[in-house]
Amino acid sequence: MSDDATPPLRLDLRGLKCPLPALRTRKALRQAAAGQRFVVECTDPLSTIDVPNLLRQTGDELEEQQSSDGLHIFRIRRK
Repeated sequence: MSDDATPPLRLDLRGLKCPLPALRTRKALRQAAAGQRFVVECTDPLSTIDVPNLLRQTGDELEEQQSSDGLHIFRIRRK
């Protein structure tokens, strides 16, 4: 299990279009241990819908979501 001292894995998904950001996030979550944290960076505006929907399906936790200047950042913890 990952702890809070372990830095999150960063997924740079900038430039990818729907549905790739959600698919790549799903793949990373499937390979992660429980408790692993991620910072996912996307530029596709649809990721603000797709990533939270994905997490509702998988049961993983969206700790934080923010958007600024076309960059959408999701902080996720694997359940």
